[in-house]
Amino acid sequence: MREIQANLLTETIARLAVEANCVLPCDVKRRIEDARKNEPWETAQGILDKIIENYGIAEANTVPICQDTGVCCVFLKIGQDVHIEGDLRAAVDEGVRRGYTEGYLRKSVVKDPLRRRNTGDNTPAMLYTEIVPGDRLEITVAPKGFGSENMSRLAMLKPSDGVEGVKAFILKTVEEAGPNPCPPVIVGVGIGGTFDKAAYLAKKALMRSLDERNADPYYADLEAELLEKINALGVGPQGFGGRTTALAVNIEWMPTHIAGLPVAVNINCHVTRHKTALL
Repeated sequence: MREIQANLLTETIARLAVEANCVLPCDVKRRIEDARKNEPWETAQGILDKIIENYGIAEANTVPICQDTGVCCVFLKIGQDVHIEGDLRAAVDEGVRRGYTEGYLRKSVVKDPLRRRNTGDNTPAMLYTEIVPGDRLEITVAPKGFGSENMSRLAMLKPSDGVEGVKAFILKTVEEAGPNPCPPVIVGVGIGGTFDKAAYLAKKALMRSLDERNADPYYADLEAELLEKINALGVGPQGFGGRTTALAVNIEWMPTHIAGLPVAVNINCHVTRHKTALL
């Protein structure tokens, strides 16, 4: 059994929270730059130029890429041979608190969803844990802005709706979102499981590198088909038209009940932030 001190978890999350908010992942930057090269619409070209300029300034000056520094989603893959010495939840939230306070990041979390009082430190984190083989702890911090989160949808389709029903739901969700999630977007899709598992899969899909296609050729082909159809919608960067509505479609799936076909779409804006560390 390997022991990891809770304070190390806290320090790592605090660092990742700042880095994730200020430095866009390389795979996302490459997709945006490729989109700029292949975008014929002059207005869309200008928007993509501004996006590229913006994330360059953010990285060079260690300032947030977007003023919405999001709710802090923390994904932990905990090796089954690891023991966290201390309170896991408290360590995670303290890391978020330090990162958002010391990094001068906007605090956007309210304690109660109806009475709306700000917690003042961006806690609690949205915490997702997974037990995996081994003695390592993988930490991914993914700040999620709500311009895109608010455009996400979930449907409990009938099995008879089949793949065509799934595609229609995904396309309708992105089209109705229009300019609201600050396109070009990344579309995370979860298919299968249960009501809650499909939503988790959709959010998890946003963590996958844009350079990595689905391991199953059937779903890899579906991702490519959906990306082509989404970009044919003509929403374009920031909704001003063009061929770059989405940078990628990532699908995650799992087994489900014979009577169900849950599908969730979690949209992320071009500022798709996530940073990972391994302890």
